[in-house]
Amino acid sequence: MQIICGQLLEFTSDPIIGDNEPFSHTIKGALVMDQGKILWRGNASDLPAEYDSLPRENYGDCLIMPGFIDAHLHFPQYRMIAAFGKDLLDWLNRYTFIEEQRYGDANIAAAAATFFIDELARNGTTSCLAFSTIHEVALDALFSEAQSRNMALISGKTMMDRNAPDGLLDTATTAYDQSKSLIEKWAGTGRLGYAVSPRFAVTSTPAQLDAAGTLFKEYPDTWMQTHLSENHAEIASVVKDFPDSKDYTDVYDHFGLLGKKAMFAHGIHLSQRELDRLSESGSAIVHCPTSNNFLGSGLFKYHNTHRANVPIAMGTDIGGGTSYSMLETMRDAYIVSQLAGERISAYDAFYAASLGNARVLGLEQEIGTLNTGSFADIIVLDPEATPIMKERHALSNSIHDVLFAMMIMGDDRAVKQTFIAGIPQK
Repeated sequence: MQIICGQLLEFTSDPIIGDNEPFSHTIKGALVMDQGKILWRGNASDLPAEYDSLPRENYGDCLIMPGFIDAHLHFPQYRMIAAFGKDLLDWLNRYTFIEEQRYGDANIAAAAATFFIDELARNGTTSCLAFSTIHEVALDALFSEAQSRNMALISGKTMMDRNAPDGLLDTATTAYDQSKSLIEKWAGTGRLGYAVSPRFAVTSTPAQLDAAGTLFKEYPDTWMQTHLSENHAEIASVVKDFPDSKDYTDVYDHFGLLGKKAMFAHGIHLSQRELDRLSESGSAIVHCPTSNNFLGSGLFKYHNTHRANVPIAMGTDIGGGTSYSMLETMRDAYIVSQLAGERISAYDAFYAASLGNARVLGLEQEIGTLNTGSFADIIVLDPEATPIMKERHALSNSIHDVLFAMMIMGDDRAVKQTFIAGIPQK
């Protein structure tokens, strides 16, 4: 058991629906952690006497918040940041597929998993939905590392049976059989979750997408993750390969891959019909702004997608994304919204990276809040982490000012401490 003190801040509702104060803020707060969960939280002056003798860490005016949740990134691309490519498909063939072939080596995968999760924690990310590779040993390594830290992590074996090097190809049958075995081995173990993971329609035949849909139906506790409508060349390829489909979204719909636990990364170039169908099925789009900007994929229309009643999550998309930091991801989301014509607020961004992502994943009872009984996945953010941030902070007159400056100027240096299930990671 331990106590941490500081400003407690969490989001309680979606700011975009119009709530003027979509958060709970305790200026001089205290939080008690016990056995990986939040036991008590409130004003420090109201701390029950029974906790007086516990170890205590006082973080002063720093913000104590729920840990960030990254809803889309690629574990085997952990060191591929800043790899030059003309566009998405060129980048995949020139770098990504070469790098991912290394993960058939269990030792390489294990070392990468440790670094990967260390880097997430250093940036304040305490939970994620991540792609792995086609290799079973790679997923074993990632899940084993997450389990050793009692971390909430969702992933799955990537399924690809065409348009990739031989070293990264499986088949519809092997993808089904291996995924089924991995689901039964890992799903629900500790805080781990399994996501059926066809990379995207470009690299899966109809037979493999059908196998993925079968798995998603057979195991209702799983998630499904893939990519959708990221790049014009990608869309053209899908239209060519699936001429009988109405559009890109309809390809996945045909194979039973839409649903309330289906997560589609990017979703930049969607028609109204596609948005309506995603909304009707409860499927979510994961906004990946740093990746979209880096690869020149296009501007995601946040407000238009929200008006269509499509759930929106947010992710770094490492390694197409340019930073592990959800703060920097929020910054680019704001810039993209400006360019797209309707700006988001700091409240929108911080909500998305915490409670919003938890809700989209269906995990809001466990993560994304500071509620008693939730897991103690917590970050401490310092709004004065650098000299210039300190000077800027002096001008802030509201919580929105503080959060906005932090998401525009902040990075891993603003993360003073990260707790995963109550255990400090830094």
